[in-house]
Amino acid sequence: MSTGTLLAIVIPVVVVVALIVLALVLVRRRRRLRERFGPEYERTVEGADSRFAAERELDERAKRHDELDIKPLPDSARDRFARDWDGVQHEFVDRPEDAVHDADRLVTSLMQARGYPTEGFEQQMKDLSVEHGRTLEHYRAAHEIDTLSAEHRADTEQLRSAMVHYRTLFDELLSDDGGQTRHAPA
Repeated sequence: MSTGTLLAIVIPVVVVVALIVLALVLVRRRRRLRERFGPEYERTVEGADSRFAAERELDERAKRHDELDIKPLPDSARDRFARDWDGVQHEFVDRPEDAVHDADRLVTSLMQARGYPTEGFEQQMKDLSVEHGRTLEHYRAAHEIDTLSAEHRADTEQLRSAMVHYRTLFDELLSDDGGQTRHAPA
C-alpha cells in the first residue's frame, strides 16, 4: 500500500475519532453545567446568543465562584440570623413593605457573611447561581416585588409572596449544606 493511500485512510479516521472525542467532551461539559446550575442553565442559554456562549458564561461564573471564600456560618451567627429573620417575619403583620425591604437587606447581609460579594443584584445572581441555581428564581421574584414595593405598587399578596421567596433563599444560605427549610410560611 502506498503512502498516499495510507494517508487517505488514516487522516479521515483520525478526523472522525477527533470529532467523536470532541462531541463526548461537549456532552459531558453540558451535563456537568446542567447539574451544577439547575434551572439557571436553561435560563442562561435562552438569554444568550448561542449555547456555546451561555456555557462559556456559566464556566466563567463557576471559576469566579471557586475563587470566592464561601464559608459556613458559626452557630452563633446562624442563630442571630435566624432571630433576625423571625423579627422581619413578625414585622410583616404591621409593616409589610418595610418587612420586604428588611428581608432583602437581611438576605444580602447573610450573603456577605457567607463570603459572597454583594456589589449589585445582577452580580449577586451570577455568584449565587453556581451553588443555588435551584432557588435563584425565588430571589429573582422577591427582588422584583421588592422593587415594586419601593414604588408602593405591590399589593399585600405580592408582599407575602416576596417574603416566602426571600425565605427560601435565606434558609438555603443559612444552612451549610444547601439544606432544609427551617421556618413556617409567612
